[in-house]
Amino acid sequence: MPDDAIARERGPLRRCIVTREVLPKERLVRFVIGPTRELVPDLGGRLPGRGLWLLAREDVLHKALKQGAFARAARGSVGVPGDLGALVVSGLRQRIRDLVGFARRSGEAVAGREAVLDWLRHDRVALLVQASDGSPAERSRLVGGRELPVLTPLTAAELGGVFGRDRAVHVAISPGRMVSSLQAEAARLAGFLPAGGV
Repeated sequence: MPDDAIARERGPLRRCIVTREVLPKERLVRFVIGPTRELVPDLGGRLPGRGLWLLAREDVLHKALKQGAFARAARGSVGVPGDLGALVVSGLRQRIRDLVGFARRSGEAVAGREAVLDWLRHDRVALLVQASDGSPAERSRLVGGRELPVLTPLTAAELGGVFGRDRAVHVAISPGRMVSSLQAEAARLAGFLPAGGV
């Protein structure tokens, strides 16, 4: 392998073990082999061990499992959980909940129709996170023709849990690093959902 290719793989780019594409880490999911040779999703990219990177798409995960790509990349047998796809989806949803929670605690997020409308009126919103089970018509009325990115990765109950209430349909995120982090996690999650739905 040429030196520049080696440097690229050690930098912010990683190679998918199935597609062989070299992509930014934010578009991939990292897996590691645990102490008992079981495959573990490392969604935060912090677990020890050599990372096995996979493009964040359900079809690529299925292909990796069908072709034995994890065992080949790990150079040995690997125990694969039967619900690996569900583990990845659940973990990505949790990461999004955690990021919204961090934004709430730092004063970078508000929930509820009136609070979100107030932030919209004062141009304090860089991203809207809407409940996936909320009304699309209400979502459209709230945005009111504004050019704002809108994500729908979590249910109203999941968003509500972040804000200590039963439900939250509308969440506004102020400008800052949290916006790009949420968008990156939502994009990874979309790759594992039907029709890329977030």
